[in-house]
Amino acid sequence: MHIKTNSLPQLTRTALLMVAVFLSIAIFVPLWSIDLDAPQYPEGLRMLIYADGVKGDVEIINGLNHYIGMKTIHNEDFLEFKILPYLIAFLALSALFVAIRGRKLGLYIFSVIYILFGILSIYDFWKWEYDYGHNLDPNAAIIVPGMAYQPPLIGFKQLLNFGAYSLPALGDGFLSWPESSYWSLQWTNGAFQGDKE
Repeated sequence: MHIKTNSLPQLTRTALLMVAVFLSIAIFVPLWSIDLDAPQYPEGLRMLIYADGVKGDVEIINGLNHYIGMKTIHNEDFLEFKILPYLIAFLALSALFVAIRGRKLGLYIFSVIYILFGILSIYDFWKWEYDYGHNLDPNAAIIVPGMAYQPPLIGFKQLLNFGAYSLPALGDGFLSWPESSYWSLQWTNGAFQGDKE
């Protein structure tokens, strides 16, 4: 006999607690990295994107960007860095709340919110890269007609004599891998379906 229940299995609740922990860690570690490689910088240049700002060789990269007309990067110019730590903390607390309450409705709502958060985050990152790579100063010292300097969303792209690598960092792993594994587990475990009793 199949009986539908609104309660989450214990395994699901434990997985949600792990999700909350991983999300909390993601606030403090780099989410994304952009690396630049060129002959004049054999050691490479790295920019690390955290929930609350950009760190790494930002000043050197700003100096290079100035010559080709790209806007300089300053943390205070980004609203995202002011609110992102709180958004991730909200998701962590939401996962904790759903784990404690143990109701399927909470799981459904949390899942939808988290998926929307991921989609909007990727779009916002792409939009930021597009803006910085295309809206160039027409009075820059170096102008290459038709050239844009948008870094790749993910992967590699050649930008003049610089090779640009854009890849997820440790924090993105805490944001994505545990959650994707968690949802796969819950689907097979019956959290999104009728449970057997």
